[in-house]
Amino acid sequence: MGLTAQQIKTALDAVADREPAIAVALEKAGYPEPRIRERGYMTLLRTIVGQQVSVAAASSMWNKLEAELGADFKPTCLLERDFDTLRACGLSRQKQGYARSLCELVAAGEVDFDNLPADDEEAIAELTKIKGIGRWSAEIYLLFAEGRQDIWPAGDLAVMAGIGKILGMEERPDEKATRALAEPWRPHRGATAIFTWHCYNNPAL
Repeated sequence: MGLTAQQIKTALDAVADREPAIAVALEKAGYPEPRIRERGYMTLLRTIVGQQVSVAAASSMWNKLEAELGADFKPTCLLERDFDTLRACGLSRQKQGYARSLCELVAAGEVDFDNLPADDEEAIAELTKIKGIGRWSAEIYLLFAEGRQDIWPAGDLAVMAGIGKILGMEERPDEKATRALAEPWRPHRGATAIFTWHCYNNPAL
């Protein structure tokens, strides 16, 4: 599971002690709510289903998949279905390719969600072996499903915009600058990322 409310509070308090701008934003906007996902392949499969479609469309596709395969279906259940069956659930050819890649790796034991490498970069490399899962998706999984405390998705537009807003920057920092800005906040960058999303469109700031 992801970071708890207490873990987020403790981490942000530590970062606020080092970064006055975070302390000011925290006082104005308050602490963010936890963002928690289930650990396991289903969470990444939902990520694949939801790529480049609306929330409503993704929800519709997922409901059709569960109706066809059953709730909490195993990877082999999806692999046994043909193209047309999955197409009827709303999955495009590309999404099916990504979903099959994920399910094949899990079924073969090549990706074990109960035993991902402890090192964050190694875990990201393991997850990005899956077609359709890039660095951002891997980082979000590790933060929301595993609660890894120092994950910093610097390529996320809302993280870039949020941290620029918190620090009072005139222009949104790019990914490289966003990564560099957060270096002093190790090992609490995960909670800080959650805080940037909380601040992104927050009227209190």
